[in-house]
Amino acid sequence: MNNIYIKGAALALCSLATVAAAAQNTYSGYFLENYTYRSQMNPAFGSDRNYVGFPGLGNINIATRGNLHTSAVFYNLDGRTVLFTNPGVGVAEAMGKFHDDNRIQANLKLNILNAGFKAFGGYNTVGINAVANVGAGIPGAFFSLAKEGVANKTYDISNLRAHADAYAEVAFNHSREIKQVKGLRVGAAVKFLVGAGNVDAYFHEADLTLGENSWTARTNADIYASVKGLTYSRSTNENTGHEYVSGAEMGTYGPNGFGMAFDLGAEYEWSDWNFSAALIDLGFISWGNTQWATTGGTKTVNTDAFTFNVDDDASNSFDNELDRLRNQFSELYELEDRGDSGSRARMLGATLNLAAQYRLPMYKKLSFGLLNSTRIQGAYTWTQFRLSANVAPVKCFSAGANVAVGTFGWSFGWVANVKVTGFNLFLGMDHTLGKLAKPGVPLNSNMAVNFGIDFPF
Repeated sequence: MNNIYIKGAALALCSLATVAAAAQNTYSGYFLENYTYRSQMNPAFGSDRNYVGFPGLGNINIATRGNLHTSAVFYNLDGRTVLFTNPGVGVAEAMGKFHDDNRIQANLKLNILNAGFKAFGGYNTVGINAVANVGAGIPGAFFSLAKEGVANKTYDISNLRAHADAYAEVAFNHSREIKQVKGLRVGAAVKFLVGAGNVDAYFHEADLTLGENSWTARTNADIYASVKGLTYSRSTNENTGHEYVSGAEMGTYGPNGFGMAFDLGAEYEWSDWNFSAALIDLGFISWGNTQWATTGGTKTVNTDAFTFNVDDDASNSFDNELDRLRNQFSELYELEDRGDSGSRARMLGATLNLAAQYRLPMYKKLSFGLLNSTRIQGAYTWTQFRLSANVAPVKCFSAGANVAVGTFGWSFGWVANVKVTGFNLFLGMDHTLGKLAKPGVPLNSNMAVNFGIDFPF
């Protein structure tokens, strides 16, 4: 955690928007006729056809969301791409793009093998999927320290947090009509989970007071890494003589957790209306081999290792000492390696979907829908409302367009589905790409692409 830690961390966290994938299913397809994977957003949804997904390409969702955007970290200065910390970028301009709590989340769900069929008095789907989730929350003072240095003398960079997990799931879904209640259909899915790895980092407290002759820090942090074969590497702080966690090393690798989750859903048709509700991914994974690094509660560090001189030409000038402080940021926490703390159960991020759809009486092929989706995951919780128009003018084609507003602002989405005998292709975006930087990097962290191929029969 050295080598200009703050700048590097800001760069790495923002880069999630370009390499990872956060809606695990396309919400643009929730109301779309003939969209094969609607049951992954509400297990009550059925279909009038059987299908087999293209292995590995049946349903790919790639997306990110957050209020920490690439445009806040990278700037174009005299034809060069520079970080916000560059002296050529004004303090007011740079800090105006950050928030008190800067969030970015990314998730990936890849359908490896999937199939759907009518049997057992209803409609059924089976699937093997790969899932990955990443999230981070960064306080605005973190970027202020990186940009302004010791201008304010006191910085509170508490509540810096990060989360990541990856697992495979084997899912079985069944839905059916309830004949006793006209228009009612219910469904449920059970998922067996095999965990690959989980990391949770909580930097609860970090109050820095910087002075000319000494500096004081109050810190409190915990890191839990449940990855088979992972161990922490340690170094010694030359200033305090304490050993601390300075990195991580990987040995053997393999499954490191097991769990179970459920999807529950229902839909009700009344006249030209359809009402639906679903709770997705209600479950947990019990992770093993959890390596714990901690400060052991709140601790206070007083040291004169960093002394600040108002003389810009002095060896311990503000700029020089701040560079050393940045480079040795990991020493600030001095996390202790507590070794393997055993198993740790963690709930999945569940999603609640509530929706209403109205089909035009004079043109049944056109409908309008309102969907509220809320991701329930503690500090990483978000919500959105999506209003959509959907049309299926012919049997071989359907499409939809929508606008959404929520925790991370507003967006425009769309989806198109083409189905011919024995072949189905769909493509959509919950968050349409906006302006791109020269390397093709989105300037906004909200982006979603959904693509898939399956074979109906």
